[in-house]
Amino acid sequence: MRKIIVIVLFFLPIIGLAQEPFIQHADGREFTSLNGKWKYVLDPYEQGQIGFMPVYENVKQKDKSDRVEYSFDDAQTLWVPGAWDAQKTELSYYEGSIWYRKTFDKNDLSKNKRYFVYVGAANYMSTVTLNGKVLGIHEGGFTPFAFEITDLIKEKDNFLIIGVNNTRIKDGIPAQVTDWFNHGGITRDVKLIEVPKTFVSNYFLALDKNTLHSKTREISGKLELNGKSFPETARIVIPELNVSEEVTVNDNGTGNFTIGVKNLELWSPENPKLYKVSIEAGKDKVTDQIGFRTIETQGKKILLNGEEIFLRGISLHDENPLRADRANSVEDANLVVGWAKELGCNFIRLAHYPHQENILRAADKMGILLWEELPLYWGIDWKNQAVLEKAKQQYSEVINRDYNRASSIIWSIANETTPTDARNAFLGAVADHVRSMDDTRLLSAACKKDQPGDGNKEKYYTINDPLMKYLDVVSFNEYLGWYGGLPDECREKVISSDEDKPIIVSEFGGGALQGFHADSLTRWSEEFQEYLYHESISMFDKIEGLAGMTPWILVDFMSPLRQLPDVQDGWNRKGLISEKGYKKKAFFVLQEYYNSK
Repeated sequence: MRKIIVIVLFFLPIIGLAQEPFIQHADGREFTSLNGKWKYVLDPYEQGQIGFMPVYENVKQKDKSDRVEYSFDDAQTLWVPGAWDAQKTELSYYEGSIWYRKTFDKNDLSKNKRYFVYVGAANYMSTVTLNGKVLGIHEGGFTPFAFEITDLIKEKDNFLIIGVNNTRIKDGIPAQVTDWFNHGGITRDVKLIEVPKTFVSNYFLALDKNTLHSKTREISGKLELNGKSFPETARIVIPELNVSEEVTVNDNGTGNFTIGVKNLELWSPENPKLYKVSIEAGKDKVTDQIGFRTIETQGKKILLNGEEIFLRGISLHDENPLRADRANSVEDANLVVGWAKELGCNFIRLAHYPHQENILRAADKMGILLWEELPLYWGIDWKNQAVLEKAKQQYSEVINRDYNRASSIIWSIANETTPTDARNAFLGAVADHVRSMDDTRLLSAACKKDQPGDGNKEKYYTINDPLMKYLDVVSFNEYLGWYGGLPDECREKVISSDEDKPIIVSEFGGGALQGFHADSLTRWSEEFQEYLYHESISMFDKIEGLAGMTPWILVDFMSPLRQLPDVQDGWNRKGLISEKGYKKKAFFVLQEYYNSK
């Protein structure tokens, strides 16, 4: 009966079988990388078993008469991290289950330590097992998770088997239709993390904006320890600021603190200052690089460190287009952030889901502000309470991961969603949840306009979405000149908002095949895209309260919805850079505009 239950669990929208601690800054822990080649077994009918034998038990033939209908030992391999569709032609459009196996030894096991399997992300439903035992199930394709294996790990012959299912489901986040590729597999790093019996699970540090203009500024926050017993105190050390602050630890393992600091250098795009911060508790010590800044609004202005800033942005998907794969490395992050810097950006919209942690840390170092979001997108089942709980869980995971990143300034709670009572209530609840966890960032969403459709003949556009009342920043997508009308119609439009809030144009643009040249009215030519950018920028630049823009998009990206032969071929062509890394003419139009701001 137990085996049947496990197989059923693989399909249920459950987030974990037990509450596991969130492990902040996995790269800063003592760990063994489990990246590399993993054996895999296909499970196209999503049964969790092959030949009536559970795959996670790693069954092997005992003698020549023994019936076994799968073999990890003789199986092919996939690289982890990496999407399976990027590695095997026969898996290009595969949607279903694949079971991965990694074997490893751990010869230096210690009774004074705890051990965790940490997965940066796997898309979409993951069943994690070790040595034939199910550790738990995680739902969500873009956030990290960990399971404790202290009682199961051995010195020799461990087998970690992870089943990953990327089937699109109605009650998923995202739902069943998206305009990006459904990359399947273990797409980010896998680590074996070891920590003391009681360890620093998470920590939250932020500059108190109310002390921004004081001689002595204050860093406030919270520590979270995990273990069966806790030390009475912990310590926060910031050597460059001469900080060594003792923090009282409560009975539940948490500790709140406020630290006065002098001569604090503020983080900004012009000066991305990071401080070495160490958190010590008992036998554990975690060291991070953290910047301190404030972000707030004042009327129609966005203020960074108390000064107005215009967000010279661009949108981005979490892919390395050069290898048509989900991004998963420091090099991948540096590539796209470098392109954005060359474009003249100080801001990137990480669309439409949480990106790899490496890009957050690259942005911290390189001075790029970030917008982050969940895929609360087309087709979400707004009336389903279970889906709402998934949204809260996934946002909890990304906030836990990225709270300490100075570059991250905006949480977005939706993109291109049609107002209804159910949708408004759902997203209102998400907004409340996000604010309850983090009041140091701004809240936004890509809202709807009130006109009946693009390409209409009305002169005035009003951004008027009930969702706006929950937001600090009003954002909207506008594709006039591409989805309806021609670029010159932008000259007649006037866009406004009745809200006394800053406005970001979260998307605009159009497609172009890099290298295809024609006149400015020939669709798909670089000249058409160039013309569209000229006219769109002129229209948006007139908006009262315009605080920034994130045109769609930095680089061409993969999408099964885009199938025009010899033009799209499975790629959304709205990028300013091609999937080969070549810049289109519109890149330089936007670059010139940003250089003037």
